[in-house]
Amino acid sequence: QVQLVESGGGLVRPGGSLRLSCTAFGITSEYYAIGWFRQAPGKEVEGVSCISADGNPFSEDSVKGRFTISRDNAKNTVYLQMNSLKPEDTAVYHCATVFPAHCPGKGFTADDYWGQGTQVTVSS
Repeated sequence: QVQLVESGGGLVRPGGSLRLSCTAFGITSEYYAIGWFRQAPGKEVEGVSCISADGNPFSEDSVKGRFTISRDNAKNTVYLQMNSLKPEDTAVYHCATVFPAHCPGKGFTADDYWGQGTQVTVSS
């Protein structure tokens, strides 16, 4: 059974940092492009950052320069380092496998596997 398990969310003040982790079970994640997506209350899901199977990262304009995606294949884990957090970053963050041809690049989309999500709240 394939599972993507996110962790690392929480409550942080504006300007603060968090690091999210996405650990894969049942697949070898290094063979997949992996992305981070978020969904704020009342809004559609949006892609945040993705990393290709060969390690090429991409971030959408809304988080570029603040968020960094990376992967540790030995741990079957993809990370999202989030710095300079803003209240508008508040959302449930999910990781998912991504169509390989879409990453790196704008508008990447999830394909087969999707995690349950971790809540990130940015508030003073």
